[in-house]
Amino acid sequence: MAAPPRILLCGDVLGRLDQLYKRFAAVNKSAGPFDVLLCVGQFFPQSSEQLDQFMNYVEGRVEIPIATYFIGDFGAGAPKVLTAASKAAQNQGFKMDGLKISDNLYWLKGSGKFQLQGLSVAYLSGRRSSIIQPFGTYSQDDVDALRAMAEEPEIVDIFLTNEWPSGITNKAVESGIPPGVSDSSGFDSTVAELVSEIKPRYHVAGTMGVFYAREPYINVDSSHVTRFLGLAPVRNKDKQKFIHAISPTPASIMSAVEMCKKPPNASLSPYIDLEKISQADSETKRPAESDLQYWRYDVSQKRQKTGAGDAERRCFKFVSSGSCPRGDKCHFVHDNDAREQYLRGVCFDFINKGKCEKGSDCSFKHSFQDNAEDVPKMRTGNGKVNRSKECWFCLSSPNIESHLIISIGDSFYCALPKGPLLEDHVLVVPIEHAPNTLSTPSESETELQKFLSSLKAYYKNLDKEVVWFEWIYRRGTHANLQVKYNFASCSWSDSVHNLQ
Repeated sequence: MAAPPRILLCGDVLGRLDQLYKRFAAVNKSAGPFDVLLCVGQFFPQSSEQLDQFMNYVEGRVEIPIATYFIGDFGAGAPKVLTAASKAAQNQGFKMDGLKISDNLYWLKGSGKFQLQGLSVAYLSGRRSSIIQPFGTYSQDDVDALRAMAEEPEIVDIFLTNEWPSGITNKAVESGIPPGVSDSSGFDSTVAELVSEIKPRYHVAGTMGVFYAREPYINVDSSHVTRFLGLAPVRNKDKQKFIHAISPTPASIMSAVEMCKKPPNASLSPYIDLEKISQADSETKRPAESDLQYWRYDVSQKRQKTGAGDAERRCFKFVSSGSCPRGDKCHFVHDNDAREQYLRGVCFDFINKGKCEKGSDCSFKHSFQDNAEDVPKMRTGNGKVNRSKECWFCLSSPNIESHLIISIGDSFYCALPKGPLLEDHVLVVPIEHAPNTLSTPSESETELQKFLSSLKAYYKNLDKEVVWFEWIYRRGTHANLQVKYNFASCSWSDSVHNLQ
């Protein structure tokens, strides 16, 4: 097994890159080598007079010695630098893994989750504010994106925020709390709500001006503990610790026994008694309209076609997978029509923003389809519809995600979904471009049953029962049978077809 990645964490940089990388060189020499540097808190200088040193790195005149990721997108020079980065061709489309500012320097914009050195890293960029700005503050879209991600089964290894969560000192050993930290200023209740839902293994924050390594706490309804690290600013006058090293084994390769280990100094969760933010406070935080976050739709078909008012926002989870774990509690519309457009290959950027920055280079459609006949098709010699050119389930399509395919038969193939609802979630898909499995040729039924029997045996070896279901729409395009597991203690029927 490869050695765990070696990660450096840093507090508010405040544009002091000379001092940061000087300290990095010393730490890397004595305890390295390190793989990556993650920065929280204000990354940019406090005043324009301090920009010269900072811009030497941004503009490539001075080399950045280690891959550096930051979320503190506020301070002097931030609008100019980040606007330029947002327009760069290399940063177009969805870049949850960082927009490149210069060699080895990446901005984590908005909110998101991505894989870094095998670790699952989530982040919330910007600070809480009632006035949403292009840079430096987070939106309600950013918050709700993370809440949707929290529903996914994957354990987040590292969660980065600029501000500390409200209540972090609850149930903590008082002797370990830095002076002044008990004051309520500088804490964020929204961050507290998010971290209580996400339950990361490490939560790292800045902006408080002090170093605080809270004892690990036991999460509610979760087997692992969370460690909170608050980091001080670079070159602070009190010589508080601003750089900290960790080397966690990714949760994805840890055993259940390892994940369940509790340190002897572990405390109860500080968020056990956390209450919901009041409705009035929620209204203050929610912007009237924001297009800073890709997670939800803010352009509807109606708006595109008629120019009518603001669009209702749609749940990405539902549109992309056909279901939403939040159910009736979801804040957003579960729109079957939007899902049909998504399944027909309408560009994700176009549905989300009403435009696509890739333009003609994009291989997806930039128009909504009113009828099934509008979808470009390829036909066989007898005129029968064989497959859709832009359907990513068709093996002949240029949009097929071939790396997700597990096995290919004569009539069906097995693949992993782009957005799995559970671990070991798979799809069984007909090779023929058919709207549902009920319409596939009868002679292919034998092969379908072989796929399902094999999957059932696989899940049985894991002591799990399998359940498969299919969403069938009046104007469906390419069938896909969803195959997921449930623990053996529960009773499921072997086959469920949900007819819409």
